[in-house]
Amino acid sequence: MSVEHYENFPVASWLCPPALRPAVRAIYGFARTADDIADEGQASAAERLAELADYRAALHAVAAGAPASPRWPAVFGPLAAALRTHRLPLPLLEALLDAFAQDVVKSRYASRAELLDYCRRSANPVGRLLLHLYGVTDALALAQSDAICSALQLINFWQDLSMDVPRGRLYLPADDCAAHGVSESALLAGHDNAATRALVKAQCDWARRLMQAGAPLVHRVPGRAGWELRGVVQGGHCILDKIAALDHASLRERPRLHAFDLLPITWRALGMRGAVDNRASP
Repeated sequence: MSVEHYENFPVASWLCPPALRPAVRAIYGFARTADDIADEGQASAAERLAELADYRAALHAVAAGAPASPRWPAVFGPLAAALRTHRLPLPLLEALLDAFAQDVVKSRYASRAELLDYCRRSANPVGRLLLHLYGVTDALALAQSDAICSALQLINFWQDLSMDVPRGRLYLPADDCAAHGVSESALLAGHDNAATRALVKAQCDWARRLMQAGAPLVHRVPGRAGWELRGVVQGGHCILDKIAALDHASLRERPRLHAFDLLPITWRALGMRGAVDNRASP
């Protein structure tokens, strides 16, 4: 299944080996709850950061073998079991919390490099945690996973422009905006014109290149997980196609995946054959 907050990441789908589904759900629940703390409701920035600090302390406690926090038992009970059973790398979980804390205090990005640094903590740990569960740990696989996950995060940004920009969140890199002659004030005013569409197209092209750089990983992840990853990659491409079909006007309208998109995504996933690419250039 897919869920609104992470709809580009399948969560414990039927393709996931049954023995790993509880751990995948636990990772998702941990990330989803932290995301809600950082972004939902009416709490102040200081209150959100304080709650995230408590959440981090609860993570450290269960990692050290303490009982799950009574504040978030549905999160840290399953996560404690996953930590014990699968020896999940704690730094990857902490990196997610770093990204959510950053969301509280930062809403502008100067460059693509700065945005990729955010993806390194907000998205890439998810892929690395899943590869850990599947026992895939070599450097090339990790680099390709990072490329896919960063691409998915970026695709989510360009898909959600009509929601994020009115809330004052500008993930479009400032230097790219300047290169296309698009001002921050024009974006915040919701101007949809040839310049903003060219800007969005450039960002989508960048995300597609990242996805293509990571795609050879689908041939290296074993069993059903490799097929699930094919669906993830093609789902990302499908959203990019939908943005393109809007003439890159996602500042005005949010494209969505629908049930009827499953057939073309599956067809494209079945067509992902070929030799393993030994290069990764995220």
